[in-house]
Amino acid sequence: MALLADLAALRARVAASPGRLEKRRLVAEYLRALGPDDLTRAVTYLSGRAFPVSDPRVLNVRGLPVAESGASSQAPLVLEDVARTFDDVAAAAGPGSRRQRDSLLTELSARASDAERDLLQRIVYGEMRMGLSEGLVLEAIAEAAGVAPSLVRRAALVTGDLTAVAPLALGPDPAALAAAQPRVFVPLLPMLAEIAVGPADALAAHEGATAMEYKYDGARIQLHAAGDRVAIWSRRMSDVTRSLPDIVALARDNLVGAAPLILDGEVVALDPAGRPLPFQELMRRFRRVRGVEEAMGSLPLSLHLFDCLMADGRSCLDEPYTRRWETLARVTGGRWLAERAMVASVEEGDAFMARALAAGHEGVMAKDPRSPYEPGGRGKKWFKLKTALTVDCVIVAADRGSGRRVGWLSNYHLAVREGDGWAEVGKTFKGLTDREFTEMTERLRALATADDGYTVRVSPEVVVEVDYNEIQKSPTYPSGFALRFARIARIREDKAPGQATTLDELRRLYDLQFATKGRAEP
Repeated sequence: MALLADLAALRARVAASPGRLEKRRLVAEYLRALGPDDLTRAVTYLSGRAFPVSDPRVLNVRGLPVAESGASSQAPLVLEDVARTFDDVAAAAGPGSRRQRDSLLTELSARASDAERDLLQRIVYGEMRMGLSEGLVLEAIAEAAGVAPSLVRRAALVTGDLTAVAPLALGPDPAALAAAQPRVFVPLLPMLAEIAVGPADALAAHEGATAMEYKYDGARIQLHAAGDRVAIWSRRMSDVTRSLPDIVALARDNLVGAAPLILDGEVVALDPAGRPLPFQELMRRFRRVRGVEEAMGSLPLSLHLFDCLMADGRSCLDEPYTRRWETLARVTGGRWLAERAMVASVEEGDAFMARALAAGHEGVMAKDPRSPYEPGGRGKKWFKLKTALTVDCVIVAADRGSGRRVGWLSNYHLAVREGDGWAEVGKTFKGLTDREFTEMTERLRALATADDGYTVRVSPEVVVEVDYNEIQKSPTYPSGFALRFARIARIREDKAPGQATTLDELRRLYDLQFATKGRAEP
């Protein structure tokens, strides 16, 4: 039985170690000595969670109650004690449940030493603060098992849960890791696309033939079904099942014949004439958990499916796109499919894109017919072709407004991802309505980390899609780039900060600009 005290001591050693390799070595050494059950618990807690990412339960508490330590007079706490308490706290419901949850955690706290109590508090708050990212935990699992990190990474992406991977990597079956399969009702990261200038880029990358689909101005969903149960997750892997009862009913009535299944698709909001509404209108419906029935009537949704990750309980991830599409057509009876065409020339691609734009959609996707589905992957196997030049940035700071914008935080500092950090690429105060300025000001103030009286630095959590005219070289920003005429096109509630544009992608977009214009000599 693994002692909680040992995990607390490990946390302290890792936090005190400045080097990444030493942190990884310490965690690997600890994990190697654990049995399967404790291994799962330890990886969960080291990731700053009370439950695995695939477990929808929450503690629903404000923190760990203060209690006098009674650790010296009781048996030492083990990880199983913590897991059992968390199970009971999550199960508490009904009248008096808050008191019951507090009582359970108070009892656990009273048995803990100061170091153990500190660890428990960090788990409850979901913030370990020891310089141990999930990626480093993944590498530690690989080191403990003596396997390549790429094997562990793929298994984590395929299963959707790092805690499920640790027992596979460190278990008795050496083939288990490579044989990892997706699990219904455990969401997977969606496969992503690079930006391309036009059909010619996609055709060149896909060796002369590409599958084009309408790129809908909607919200990405992942639909899971088995038996009578249907569940839907957003692009950010948030459970949105309660917000989409009409899509749930459609799936339950029409798709469960091929269950267990996992499908990838998009939902789009429609106006009374059946035309797609702007993305922001969809978000009003997508986040709703009350008044859903009323919203269904005033803001109906259309479903467009474009990939099949599992059918009949069998993984389709490693099959080529063309075969996955055939399976998708079979399980849907050919209904609710994204508009699609196989394209072999630039002229065909241009014509298909023109039809998509004329229908009110954003553009098109171009997919390599031979490509497998890679959860979380982004590359040249999938491209998105849009007329507008946009990138997804994170707001990292905001200046106080002046003139008619007095009282608002309204000049937003925009950044793209650079490794584990952020690289600023410009500012903008354009694109939001007065109401959105007000709401954004309140939101950013709640995320504030520093304030010099003019600029408020904020935690990088708000993702915005930014239109721009051009990417320029810039001596002002350490990133080396600046977005010219930046304007917020929309707030991307459906995207997590980790899904924002990277600095490497911005560099590629900068270079792509010179496909149609000259490049000045340095």
